[in-house]
Amino acid sequence: MESLRQQTLDAREFEVIVVDNSAQDRASRFKDAVRVIANPENAGYGGGVNVGIRESEADWIFALNDDTTLHVECLQQLLTAAEQRREIGMCAPMILRAGSTTIDSAGGLLIAPDGTSKQRGQGREAGEFSASAETLFPSGCAALYRREMLDEIGLFEESYFLYCEDTDLGLRARRNAWECVYAPTAVVEHRYSHSSGGGTSALKAYYVERNRLRTIVRNFPLRDLFLSPFHSANRYRWHLQMREGAAAQYKGSESLAKIAIRAWKDALFELPQLWKQRRAIEVRARLAPKQFSRLLSAYRITSKQVASL
Repeated sequence: MESLRQQTLDAREFEVIVVDNSAQDRASRFKDAVRVIANPENAGYGGGVNVGIRESEADWIFALNDDTTLHVECLQQLLTAAEQRREIGMCAPMILRAGSTTIDSAGGLLIAPDGTSKQRGQGREAGEFSASAETLFPSGCAALYRREMLDEIGLFEESYFLYCEDTDLGLRARRNAWECVYAPTAVVEHRYSHSSGGGTSALKAYYVERNRLRTIVRNFPLRDLFLSPFHSANRYRWHLQMREGAAAQYKGSESLAKIAIRAWKDALFELPQLWKQRRAIEVRARLAPKQFSRLLSAYRITSKQVASL
């Protein structure tokens, strides 16, 4: 909140809406300074952010996690980058690990053939990503979205509850020919997974895997969708062989194999509804399946690379 007050962008140019998604009235201390909306229950990431979007009338929406701090020119630099062209619907800041020059996300995500998404530049030095560039879509941790784009493609998918909502929204936006630009001079510091307690839990592993499956059914071109189980099997193999990456940090009484089986089972049970959603997304799409497949290939990361991150 203090970093928002210190922005070089005139405070009259933006409105701060705090969505208290804890169901415990934790944000009441901000009520005198900003607009606070307290949800009666935890609506998940997508549901919480959507509340704020619906309450706002701004042309641009900056979704921001509560474990982030903005450098003073962040908002100004984001708008400067985003307003370059009408086709830009999303803008991604440089996200650093708090108190360091190490990248958490340099302009959004890369995507594997099975739909697993990873942060661009994660773990590398900020100086390596000092140039502006087009990226696939931004990380939901700190992402600027054009209102016109959201009105066209819809908001975050609330049924996900946790994880992959930014991937789903980003893919829907790119399928509708909206672009994403990376603004390296807009800097955000992030205490990664601070709000959720850190680490890799059974709960996180389940939601990531289930929502990955939901996302590819809803968004992937048909050929890529049919090939994705083979790529998933390859990724599982690399996870078993490698002693690094997110799987190596996993802590929980339930095995990763059991979690994956449960996620696949739940996703398959939801398949009729997911297919109906897919058809609705396809009807609105501006890019043909082959065009969209080529676009995804430009931001491809291998299964081995996923397992090592």
